[in-house]
Formats: sequence, C-alpha cells, structure tokens
Amino acid sequence: MRVVLDTNAIIASFAARGLCTEVFEVCVSGHSIVLSEHILAETQDKLISKVKLPKKIALAIIDYLRDVAEIVKPVLLDRSVCRDEDDTIIIGTAIGGSASFLITGDEDLLILKTYKGVTIVTPRQFWDNLRGQ
Repeated sequence: MRVVLDTNAIIASFAARGLCTEVFEVCVSGHSIVLSEHILAETQDKLISKVKLPKKIALAIIDYLRDVAEIVKPVLLDRSVCRDEDDTIIIGTAIGGSASFLITGDEDLLILKTYKGVTIVTPRQFWDNLRGQ
C-alpha cells in the first residue's frame, strides 16, 4: 500500500516513542512511503525549530527519509480544495504518488476524509485499519 505521512506524523514519529513511531515503522517495513520535497523541507524546518534538534541530526533524518521513501512531484490542485490553502500541496503529494492513504493529525485535512481516492486518516485510524478494527 502507498501512504503519505504528513509532516506532523513524521515529526511525532521521531520526537517521541509512541503510536506514530509504530505507524512509521510499519510503513517503512511493509508499505511504500510517498513524500514530496515540500514535506521534507517542512519536516527539516520543524525538527530544528520546534523539536530543537541540531541541524546535523535533522539533516540525517531527512537523508534517511529520502532513502526509505519515494519522492514525488505533487499534483497542482485548486487552493479551494482544503480550508487551509497551504495543505493542498499535501493532498497533491498523495495524488501525485498514487497513495491510498494520507496519514495526518491536521484537522484541516482530516475533515475531508477522502479526496480523489485518497483516504485521509489519523495515525490511530490507520493503525486500527491495519489491525482490522
């Protein structure tokens, strides 16, 4: 299965041991992770500014993400697709990468539930889906 991990899901997987880490590990080992340069840049910025990781460690994480993910060019979408116009690039990444799921904690994306065949879920919903719950 092809999945997009939004920036907040990636940050949570590296910042604290928990569900997001488990979801990330399952995606790395058993699925195809799809990301874009936008998601990588945003992740790097947040790892440094919010998590307060040294730049060298943040860059190592970005290099790791490049190794385990397919980097795609987002499909350009009308900015009205999402109530937060900045999130259209995340949806565009999922469509550009033919992803089945977009995993996020962002309410502006979650409210959509699905868009053009991409199911938009929280890490918990994705985990429960994998477990057949």
